[in-house]
Amino acid sequence: MSTRTAPLSVHNPGTGEHLGDIEDITSDGIDAALAAAARGQRAMAAMPAHERARLLLRTADLIEAEAGELATLLAAENGKPLFQTTEEVRAAIRIFRGFAGEATRLFGRQIPLGAVPGLERHLAVTLREPLGPVAALVPFNYPVELYAHKAAAALAAGNAVLVHPPVRCPLTLLRIGALVERAGAPEGAHQMLTGGVHVSQELATRPGTAAVSLTGSTLAGREIARRAADTLKKVHLELGGNDALIVCDDADVEEAANAVVLGRLARGNGQICCAVKRVYVQDGVHDAFVDALLAGAAKLTVGDQLADGTDVGPLISEQAAERVEAAVAALVSDGARQLAGGPRRGAFSDPAVLVDVPQDSAAFAEEIFGPVAPVARFTDPLDAVRMANASPYGLQAAVFTRDIQRAFTLAHRLDVGGVIINGSTALRAENLPFGGPRDTGGSAEGLHDTALEFTRQKTVVVMEALG
Repeated sequence: MSTRTAPLSVHNPGTGEHLGDIEDITSDGIDAALAAAARGQRAMAAMPAHERARLLLRTADLIEAEAGELATLLAAENGKPLFQTTEEVRAAIRIFRGFAGEATRLFGRQIPLGAVPGLERHLAVTLREPLGPVAALVPFNYPVELYAHKAAAALAAGNAVLVHPPVRCPLTLLRIGALVERAGAPEGAHQMLTGGVHVSQELATRPGTAAVSLTGSTLAGREIARRAADTLKKVHLELGGNDALIVCDDADVEEAANAVVLGRLARGNGQICCAVKRVYVQDGVHDAFVDALLAGAAKLTVGDQLADGTDVGPLISEQAAERVEAAVAALVSDGARQLAGGPRRGAFSDPAVLVDVPQDSAAFAEEIFGPVAPVARFTDPLDAVRMANASPYGLQAAVFTRDIQRAFTLAHRLDVGGVIINGSTALRAENLPFGGPRDTGGSAEGLHDTALEFTRQKTVVVMEALG
């Protein structure tokens, strides 16, 4: 019986150029992959930590040797400007090397049993053991970097990993998968399963996976969590965001505007979960901020993502650009005024700036995945915090102020996973925990967190060890 169906085509979202084809794996193919992953899991679990570290370091070296070609391929299939995909590949290299170190630091504990009367002479220790095959469900916006966070962490912890690359831009990850194999990953320990959404859904449903790690929309996260519940597998979710940036009246207005230009309108073509998606500006600096924001937006160049000087490339698809266009139209319909941005051109969406955005606008409350900066006013900074917290999402937020007491007060009150003071929320360093509460998923991903998430603790008690 065939385990494959008709191939799926991959195209440059800006030009429509055909870049390659991928296979759409069937349920039978997933069965075979899970059986191979079980064998690969045994091999990874038996591999000493120093060997796992060397595997990850060799992989990083191989990626680095092809970094230029990988960045070019990623830009072509994803739409981000080449200088940004170059940064992304470099981040993945750092992440693989970082998890190589974490592979040798999965520490257990010695727990004093003298705290319990009658157990004083016994010794208890905990061990960290691999969790089992991990399903890594990777999104389109930063596929190489987010793949590295999941796959390198799973391998560092001694697990097999089954990767579902994004269907619209899988080619770079397939190339990296070949490099992991060349680096010496055991057979079945690292697999790429290409295809439509059914691949992620089946990996979440099947008992052959011990954990599922998804970066994606909140809607997708809920569906994956529901499917994973029947087998009680661990679910690790980094979902949507609607990050607020609060500009107080003592802020450096030029720096605040630049944070929105670079962290929202340009970076990732606006398709970042931690991009600035709502801007709240205090009355006293509102007009000066808007002028600076418009001036910065006007300098951005929209065009071919492979050309020098391009700041904003095409969105991942024409359908994605249509959704952004509809969201802008909804904001205008609700009373906002659009001061920058023009009509959509295929998958290209010009950076848009809107002001006088009403707080009760449904479009303002939702995550807009594209280069759109909606600006609203506030009078009291605590009101800005209240408005920011009204969103169901809780990824990150930013506060611009010169008052350190105000900065920490607002940071403490913001119900999010991370707060950036005097900078853009579009910040993710691999050695920091990244994630947030509520509709953002509640998980934390990073060098010092994810590998531990992919292990389980075993307690060993030695009776009379201290006799």
